[in-house]
Amino acid sequence: MATPLGDFIRSRRDATTPAQVGLPAGERRRAPGLRRSELASAAGISVEYLTRIEQGRDRNPSVQVINAIADALRLDKSEREHLRYLTKASSGECVAPSPPSAEVRPPVQAVLNQLEPGIAVVANRLGDLLAYTSGFERLARPLGLLDAAAPNLTRFVFTDERARDAFPDWDRIAAERALEVWRAPRTDEAAAFEAELAATAGEEFTGRRESHELPSPGPQRWLHPVAGELHLECEVMDLPAGEGQQLLVMVPADEVTQAALDKLHWGEAGTLRAVN
Repeated sequence: MATPLGDFIRSRRDATTPAQVGLPAGERRRAPGLRRSELASAAGISVEYLTRIEQGRDRNPSVQVINAIADALRLDKSEREHLRYLTKASSGECVAPSPPSAEVRPPVQAVLNQLEPGIAVVANRLGDLLAYTSGFERLARPLGLLDAAAPNLTRFVFTDERARDAFPDWDRIAAERALEVWRAPRTDEAAAFEAELAATAGEEFTGRRESHELPSPGPQRWLHPVAGELHLECEVMDLPAGEGQQLLVMVPADEVTQAALDKLHWGEAGTLRAVN
């Protein structure tokens, strides 16, 4: 049975042309991507071993083999990180026995208080927004992101029509959210959430989740009804293992965005918003 690790390597092999790795295109090539033999040769492993990895018959390749495959495919930083994550998941190292906590610890809430009135939010990989600053509320509330009693960014992106207006680069945000859902701990809650999105969003969600589409780098674009188009750099910090939570902090990526946020009186003091 194929694994996400094998699927990802095969998808990147199919998407890599011989010219990209310094090989001649040759003749009678049925597909533009690399042949399995070409990737195996470039990585210094046998075709049989690469076949076992792609088909899921070897779930624990060494770090040296994974690095060699990454080098041969000319993977960028984000692709390399995802490849290593998939390797750990394939070998069983990323199994989380319990669901992530929905409670935000007081020290984390204190950090959010310190970030006021900036744009910051605590969320889990499924997209549940657990706590946020007044700055994030000013950004997200007019877009409809916080309308639900228990707001969830992933559900908003894939099931709310307003999301495509809120995010001019919707495809990129959708790829990011699908990837985060895949990386969420394998719990009953995660399985139920994925089943919900598979039913409501269909291929828009399942296709991205299964293909491990990686979001493009760079600032996010948000379209605010008052401030206009905003370009925001987003830093994501994983909180201690076992909590399954992340702290996301957004800052203006350019002077135009900074000026637009200033018009919204971003400098006024705000308070922490926590969602229970």
